[in-house]
Amino acid sequence: MPLPFLTADRAHDDDAAAGADPLGYEDRDRWRRPYRPGPWRVGGAALLLLLASYVLFSAMIIAMAGSLPAAGICAAVGALMIVTAVRLVRIGVEVSTQGLRRIGLLRSTTVRWQDIAAIRTAQQPVRWLGLPRTVQGQAVLLETVRGGAPDTMFTTHGADFLGHAESFERAADAIEGWAAAHR
Repeated sequence: MPLPFLTADRAHDDDAAAGADPLGYEDRDRWRRPYRPGPWRVGGAALLLLLASYVLFSAMIIAMAGSLPAAGICAAVGALMIVTAVRLVRIGVEVSTQGLRRIGLLRSTTVRWQDIAAIRTAQQPVRWLGLPRTVQGQAVLLETVRGGAPDTMFTTHGADFLGHAESFERAADAIEGWAAAHR
């Protein structure tokens, strides 16, 4: 059963679409992720949803036992876990004709294409799966017109690209292509 992911690399999945637009979009005004969520990100969200199902089931048992305030607290914790899992899958970078959006767990930032000085790939120490441990890898860096230290958009050792170097390269090329086309 094919799932309709709205990603830029879906053109690479179909042999018939190999000669199509390299960015793979029909509607460029919508915010789209230029890569698929990685297996580490999806697996973490799946485990969180599994845990949330147990918490919600325990809320139902607690409610049947007669303790409604405790059941409400359990249901609220389960709902918070579901929202966190959905937000965990949404973390990443999205592009549209308006600019580049970096979505985090708690907040999102949008940078217009006119405010971007350069987007480049650099070899540097990167965090492994977002943990404090650093390893040598590649990162896509965003430099704004205002200057300052470049922001790291995503890395080869993040939850989306760990062990998938060619996916990282396709995503970096797609974002650099969007920047070149809209600046």
